[in-house]
Amino acid sequence: MNQRYCLTLDLKDNEALIAEYEKYHESIWPEIHDSIIAKGIINMEIYRFDTRMFMIMEVSDDFSFEKAAAMDAANAKVQEWEDLMWGYQSPVKNAPEGIKWVLMKKVFTL
Repeated sequence: MNQRYCLTLDLKDNEALIAEYEKYHESIWPEIHDSIIAKGIINMEIYRFDTRMFMIMEVSDDFSFEKAAAMDAANAKVQEWEDLMWGYQSPVKNAPEGIKWVLMKKVFTL
């Protein structure tokens, strides 16, 4: 059975930057798409309200955040993308130092 993770992040409170960020995500770089798939992410959706971002990831059974981080660290194009995106992003309150997307805790299921 696949696992689902939800993560959150904030964007800088600047409408022009937010518009640029969304434009990048209308057509992500092919290398970024390929790296997402290679990590075992089956489906990914990102939503925004104002500056708050919300990501839903459905992953394969062999996915791990540690493996994904190692793959990202070894991929120069992913590092270029992450550096570019960090210009638009802000960590959420109480996020660990250097962490962008923070894993959310599930508090309800119907």
